[in-house]
Amino acid sequence: MVARILTESTNVVPGLRDILAPNLCVVFCGINPGLRAATLGHHFAGRGNRFWKTIHLAGFTREGIAPENDELVLAYRCGLTTAVERPTSRADELSREEFERAASGLSAKIARYSPKYVAFLGKPAFSAIFGRKLVSWGKQDALLGGSRTWVLPNPSGLNRSFRLDQLVRAYTELRIVLDGVSE
Repeated sequence: MVARILTESTNVVPGLRDILAPNLCVVFCGINPGLRAATLGHHFAGRGNRFWKTIHLAGFTREGIAPENDELVLAYRCGLTTAVERPTSRADELSREEFERAASGLSAKIARYSPKYVAFLGKPAFSAIFGRKLVSWGKQDALLGGSRTWVLPNPSGLNRSFRLDQLVRAYTELRIVLDGVSE
């Protein structure tokens, strides 16, 4: 239904605004907006997306946040952005060139806000932006706009390679590191 609405509408260019502020602990960087998220104008609004539940269970937030209240994440010194702005129904619809073209803008944005970490949600964006074929999960040795980088599993409902408990464990590792950095 959402895909049909987007393709039938030629006057509306859906997208997501960044939710950023200076000196955040982490900016979660999604691959790109899903069609539902772009249509609704809220990050991780897809029905099967597990992002909000994962960050709550991992200890980033004291309470669960609904996608329509995505700006509340700033109160927890977390921000949200995407590597590529173009909405798609699936991340694999993006080309490596789209990530490469988006890299300088993303880097400038991160440099402007100076978070301690940028957490890429999934390997494709990190791999393309940094020109790396093999990417491991967790802390990376690359900087983006002066900020440290981390790669986390994508919480998309389409990514069933990770169960919720595995996502929570991976995200908790980052939160523990951030707790040490923040002290």
